[in-house]
Amino acid sequence: MLARIFARRYLFSPRSRSVVNLISRLSVAAVAVPVAAMVILLSVFNGFETLVKSMYSAFDADLTLTPRRGQTFAQSDLDTAALRRIPGVGALSYTLEQSALLEHAGRQATATVRGVDDSYGSVFDLQDAVVTGEWRVRLGDLERLVLGQSMAWMLGIRSLADADVTLYAVRRGSFSTLLPMDNYTRRTEPVGGVYVLDLDTERTYVLTSLRLAQSLFESPGRASALVIRLSEGADPERTRQAIGRAAGEGFRVQTRDELRASFYRIMTYEKWGIFFIALLVLVIASFSVVGALSMLIVEKRDDMSTLRALGADTGLLRSIFRTEGLLICAVGGVIGLVLGVMLTLVQQYFGVIEIPAESFLTKSYPVELRFTDLLAVILSFSLVATVLANVTVRSMIKNTTR
Repeated sequence: MLARIFARRYLFSPRSRSVVNLISRLSVAAVAVPVAAMVILLSVFNGFETLVKSMYSAFDADLTLTPRRGQTFAQSDLDTAALRRIPGVGALSYTLEQSALLEHAGRQATATVRGVDDSYGSVFDLQDAVVTGEWRVRLGDLERLVLGQSMAWMLGIRSLADADVTLYAVRRGSFSTLLPMDNYTRRTEPVGGVYVLDLDTERTYVLTSLRLAQSLFESPGRASALVIRLSEGADPERTRQAIGRAAGEGFRVQTRDELRASFYRIMTYEKWGIFFIALLVLVIASFSVVGALSMLIVEKRDDMSTLRALGADTGLLRSIFRTEGLLICAVGGVIGLVLGVMLTLVQQYFGVIEIPAESFLTKSYPVELRFTDLLAVILSFSLVATVLANVTVRSMIKNTTR
């Protein structure tokens, strides 16, 4: 209690006008800035992580059921009626995807052609992603293609009025070098829509009907996956286990995060790598507190002598200046947290800072404030402040009292 009274007096007294007090207050600012930066940086990474996941959700379902062996399976191997009755299953759709060569007006590009059935729109809502035409891949008996915007540019497609694309897929079985064109299945279909997502997805996926894909890849009645959308409020893990039991040992059920586990793991490593770099900057900035404490101890030698004459021991003196150091760090930390949270929330809800790119999916930098990040910043900064204050005070008090 007595130590806190002296510490507050040294830091907040209105009559204190010495250079040491000025340095102490500057130390508060030096601590506040990196704390605010840590909060903002982590929130920016959260925002981009959420944005990337939302982009991938356009092609990665809540649950994806694939065969454990081979690339395809017969549609008759699954009892879709039984799967639909499982609590938590909102919608499901068969897909068949393989690589193919696309050609238009002399330009060529490789892509993953995903054939989808009529229930695909119940699993994925692609209407908002399609900027030209519409996402439907079949109108009656007419087959159509839906390309990514980057893929359309690579093929030289500028209008849907004359956008017939030829697809080539390698035939199964023997390969002839005498008649190379006979080694490929060929289909020419019009482009009915163009979607906009991230660059990698736009260059990778081409949507078409399941019937066309089965014909192109010579896989009648077969699919490569069954994609499933969970109903609102469903328990993902419980639903996943139920689907796994119903599908049998020949199939595996994966969540969206498991499909891209390595990518999300890299994003997590990058986020906490930036966190530790920012923490290192905070440690360096906190050395200003060490300097302020050292100068304050030197300046208050007469006060220390008076306190010793009144019966104060070394423990009390150390406690006074340790509390002073922690107080400087606490004030700076609180100011930094408040500043970081305020700036993050302003950007999160109002999008003040915009991204200078017309083709990006969002106009402003995405940010997302999370309580776990605030807790990590508070705990790490508290540890740094405690260590620095203790080491500095123990060293300085011992040296000045000899």
